[in-house]
Amino acid sequence: MFELLLQSAVFAAGVVLPIFFLVILGFLLRRSNMIDGAFIETGSRLVFKIALPTLIFLNVAELQLGQVVNLAQLGYAIVSTTVGFIAVWIIAKRYISEPTQLGVFVQGAFRGNLGIVGLALCAGAYGAQGVAVGSVLLGFVTLLYNLLSVWALTASQHQNAKLPWAGVLKEIVRNPLIISIVLALGFAALQIPLPEMAKKAAGYFADLTLPLALLCVGGSINGKVLRATSRLALHATQLKLIWLPVAQIVIAFAIGIRDIYLGSLFLMFASPTATVSFVMAKAMGGDSELAAAIVALSTLASFVSLAIGITVLNTIGWM
Repeated sequence: MFELLLQSAVFAAGVVLPIFFLVILGFLLRRSNMIDGAFIETGSRLVFKIALPTLIFLNVAELQLGQVVNLAQLGYAIVSTTVGFIAVWIIAKRYISEPTQLGVFVQGAFRGNLGIVGLALCAGAYGAQGVAVGSVLLGFVTLLYNLLSVWALTASQHQNAKLPWAGVLKEIVRNPLIISIVLALGFAALQIPLPEMAKKAAGYFADLTLPLALLCVGGSINGKVLRATSRLALHATQLKLIWLPVAQIVIAFAIGIRDIYLGSLFLMFASPTATVSFVMAKAMGGDSELAAAIVALSTLASFVSLAIGITVLNTIGWM
């Protein structure tokens, strides 16, 4: 038993530590002024608009869809995300009276960093197939995240306001990650081959994605905000990293989801709060300081929670 536990811990370290080191490196580079806010902003934009969509496209376009698309996993991911959101909303509504904090808390507790941390975890655990499975999850769940986040941030502050669904749908249609997923699934369904020269050139660019993204995540962690973390940020982080993913993965196993589909589901659900939640909170009049605290705290705490979670799941044979 001890040997199995040790093997599981080594496996978890192999998945989590490379990500942790890059995030810490980004934090240190920012503190030493080797990178600045402009670099982080430009790098994040480059990752979101070009590098990450390229990585996703290359990993999905040439795969057999039957090997990566699991309808049970996708359906469960959508339903469990929605149910988790509703549960967090009901709980938060009872204890948070400040309108600008309610939506921010809810978004921070349920919206994961799938495109960067989640995808990097899937790559570390399962390689290219993990990226492909995670990318499909990313595409569908990101749609849901955007809809639920806008609803939470708007409804919490304007109980009777008309929600800007036209604008939300427009942003979804123009989302580079969604476009990449749709194109890649089309190529995969039709089995359209990619030219070798184009694949090689795009591959060089795609290789930038995860290192650059993780450096930007680390560089964006604000020590002052982290030290001023409120009790709400702590509660949101607990929900995001412990209670929701534990409940979701146990139910997923109970209904028969297994192997890479169960493991990738956990890695995506247990990822820290998405950095875009801070941007959305600021743009929509929410408590941006609370949003920043949740992002920073959940990002740092996730390395411990993920290591423990991966070790446990690997020991009991769920990963």
